[in-house]
Amino acid sequence: MGRLFWKFFFFIWLAQLATGLGIATLVWLKIRAHEEARPLEIATNPPANFAVSAAAATLRFGGLAALRELLEGPEPRRMSGIYAVDENNLELLGRAVVPAMLEEARRLAASPNSEGEAPRGARAVRATDGHTYTLFLPSGGPQAEQRRPPAQSGPWTPDAPGLERGPGGEPPPGPPPDGGPGPRPGSRTFGTWLPPYEPLLAGLVASLVFAALLALYIARPIRSLRAAFNAAATGKLDTRVGPVMGGRRDELADLGRDFDHMAGRLQSLIEGQRRLLHDVSHEMRSPLARMQAAIGLARQNGSDGAPPKPEKLVAAIERVERETVRMDQLVGELLTLARLEAGVNAGKTEEVNVLELVSDIVADARFEAQAGERRVEFEGGERGAEALVQGRAELLHRAFENVIRNAVKHTVPGSSVIVTARAGDAKGTLCVTVLDAGPGVRESELGSIFEPFFRGGNSSPDGHGLGLAIARRVIEMHGGTIKAGNRPKGGFKVEIVLPLMREGTGEA
Repeated sequence: MGRLFWKFFFFIWLAQLATGLGIATLVWLKIRAHEEARPLEIATNPPANFAVSAAAATLRFGGLAALRELLEGPEPRRMSGIYAVDENNLELLGRAVVPAMLEEARRLAASPNSEGEAPRGARAVRATDGHTYTLFLPSGGPQAEQRRPPAQSGPWTPDAPGLERGPGGEPPPGPPPDGGPGPRPGSRTFGTWLPPYEPLLAGLVASLVFAALLALYIARPIRSLRAAFNAAATGKLDTRVGPVMGGRRDELADLGRDFDHMAGRLQSLIEGQRRLLHDVSHEMRSPLARMQAAIGLARQNGSDGAPPKPEKLVAAIERVERETVRMDQLVGELLTLARLEAGVNAGKTEEVNVLELVSDIVADARFEAQAGERRVEFEGGERGAEALVQGRAELLHRAFENVIRNAVKHTVPGSSVIVTARAGDAKGTLCVTVLDAGPGVRESELGSIFEPFFRGGNSSPDGHGLGLAIARRVIEMHGGTIKAGNRPKGGFKVEIVLPLMREGTGEA
């Protein structure tokens, strides 16, 4: 799977994870707030009932002082979790009590069970001071205890400072001191103001943020690619999107690099076609001009008005014939080059013995070279040897013939053109080298000699500059390489490497 897939996957996964964590956090906070806001229940289990009964007995027989000593005494007899509230809602130790819990405790204390026994979890005991105290134990235990401020700490007594009884000896009216457990009247906790739709809102916001980031991450390079394609469609082939992609490493970045490669290739091809048209027009103009000149000379009358001499007509016709042949050769080479570049010649292939093919070309070139006092030698093509290449024989023949005839044309009279065939450096390849003793090529021109219509300073004037260009395209079409360079002691060297189908019999 591609890198873009994993980016989509992780973005969506992170969005879901963030949404789940957000909803879970808010739900947890809501549940926590609900737990904190829920009133404490009264414990009615046997241990709690035993503790309340013990406190009630202490109050009944020992009085307020004994109960206070029990509630505030040292461990392990301390029962600080038990509440003692009189009929005026004042707790013995000054602690605030949730009204709903106090009402539930008084209800339990006033209603005995079905067997007539004392109620479980709460007791109502009349003390020696004449007040009736309701004793109960919240289910929260000792952790629910919270004393009132120091100014009003401690149990109520008739001489307690700041607490004066009314005319009948009752405690002063007013709400119990703040600070006890549970919510206060009119107060609001987190759970009371948290709406139920907030978890969904949090998930929606998280999803929107991640979706926007993902859309922006994908849309920006696509917009850049669209603009680049529009620019290329209008002819601006120098447009590139690589710098816009930055350091991306995904399929969109690969697409951008492919676009840059395509645009560069199209740019070079179109520039090559323009140069080709210019060179073709130049090459065609020269023979046409010579043909027009020959025709013009043939039509000229003598100085005395006599008709043209027969020998002048014959010379003109010969000139036209030569230029026609040159133009025919030029057109043929152009058609061959155009087919190679367009891939038209990439048809049915066959097994070609390159050693036999090169040997035949060398034999023909040797016969022609004798007229110019030149020699052509072939080394490595022993009788019966094979070097099979999958390709088209006529194209390979054309490529090797162009290279070998070019060497024969440029080597100096009395010298030899040496053609060698040997196994290439890479396994399963054949290397054919063509060496001449000509003037060579300028170092600055070595990179251009395989371009169409290129003729260096030492080129023959009767050539078109298409032979080496055709040779390169034929060799590359067959999966090989062709290189050229100057020999250290003078002369020119062309090296052709072709991949073999299989190793032939004999030495290559």
